[in-house]
Amino acid sequence: MIRRVIVMLAALLGAATAAADGVTLPDVQRVELGNGTVLLINQKDDVPLVGVSIVLRGGAAADPEDRHGLGSLYAELIQKGAGDRDSLEFAEAIDSVGGRMYVAAGREGVTITAEFLSRDVDLMLELLSDMLMRPTLDRAEFERIKERSINLLLAAKDSDPGQLMPTYAHAFLFGEHPYGNPVEGSESSLANISHADIVDYFEQQVGGDRLIIAVSGDIDAAEVETQLAATFGEWRAAATPLAEVIAAEPATGRRVLLIDKPGTTQTYFWIGNLGVAIDYPDRAALDLANTVFGGRFTSMLNNALRVESGLTYGARSRLVRPSQPGSVAISSFTATDTTVEAIDLALDVLARFKNSGVSAELLDSAGNYVLGQYPMRLETATQLAMQFTQLEAYGLGTDYVDGYADAVGAVTAESVATVIDAVYPSADELVFVLLGDAELIREQVARYGEITEMAITAPAFHPPPDEPPPDE
Repeated sequence: MIRRVIVMLAALLGAATAAADGVTLPDVQRVELGNGTVLLINQKDDVPLVGVSIVLRGGAAADPEDRHGLGSLYAELIQKGAGDRDSLEFAEAIDSVGGRMYVAAGREGVTITAEFLSRDVDLMLELLSDMLMRPTLDRAEFERIKERSINLLLAAKDSDPGQLMPTYAHAFLFGEHPYGNPVEGSESSLANISHADIVDYFEQQVGGDRLIIAVSGDIDAAEVETQLAATFGEWRAAATPLAEVIAAEPATGRRVLLIDKPGTTQTYFWIGNLGVAIDYPDRAALDLANTVFGGRFTSMLNNALRVESGLTYGARSRLVRPSQPGSVAISSFTATDTTVEAIDLALDVLARFKNSGVSAELLDSAGNYVLGQYPMRLETATQLAMQFTQLEAYGLGTDYVDGYADAVGAVTAESVATVIDAVYPSADELVFVLLGDAELIREQVARYGEITEMAITAPAFHPPPDEPPPDE
């Protein structure tokens, strides 16, 4: 453990000077195998660590309509035994060498990240190939994971509902569009998933044609390429073609989702609309704009709602940028009796932001902040591997990283004003998602638009469909 800490500190110290000269990606070797698997290999000999990032394209966007969370359960389950190892043996194999491995489902893919000492690279690749190609998919483990996932949702609704706000918000904003699918599922959708569905998922949604593997670190690049090609080059394709995700339509007018949690003393709120995709061409200007608006502690939103008024402990603006336009939103929470006051203040800040833009002083401060944070995302072998898979998965060139510092330096007040006007919603085109005691706030929040109401105890995140009128 001590050696591992020393190695990691060396990596961080070695990369600390990157901010001064800007950030550029190292060379990476790209190999596409005959079955469609893409390999991205970067030899980085500064410290004896190896990082891996793997993307299986698909994710929650590919979940069946009545079984949202299927990909998430699959991601959990493949960690619970693979190859000749059961769940305990698999975990012990990682822990015995001080390795780390993490699997998660996202909107558009299942991701696996791993970090091992370079001396253990053979074991790492063995575990990863077993996990991908030979998962045990144990029925008893599946039942435990499914029950735990449902219980975690129930616990969040009871004690920490704020963490569920983005899920409610995207379900309401996107509706039946794939981006409205709850990544981790809902109580009702998880209950619908059987062990047979997991086995079918492995056949239908997992295969070499969906696979992107990036390896970075203290390796022999040619040797690793040979190992990966021999291991994955003949792997079958997923039985179902990857479905194309098309862009959703932005919400028009104003509408409100009110999630009733009787007895709660706070109101959580999310206010937003459709945003932009990951390949948005004016990303640098947008990043600076969002930093000023709600992306850091000294932002306009946090200063107004927390520092000056004391209405909340924190307020921020968030940009979700997948392959098609995601969301742009304000999020915060406040005491029940200051619900309208806090929301109105957030809307006032949005109006001021859109009308007045960003001053040169704030723009300069935001640029320094963003460029100071950026290098820390690309310091380790694992972070580099993750960046390589992201660029590949979204069809982005290396200039997405290499040209970023120059793009930030070229941002002007005028270009920020253009981005603010194009990306942030106007006051009359907003989706409001509120979670609180409906009996106490229902009449007050009706001013924001037509209300759709659901109970927090409802087993789904999408609001129930409108009841048809009774027969006459």
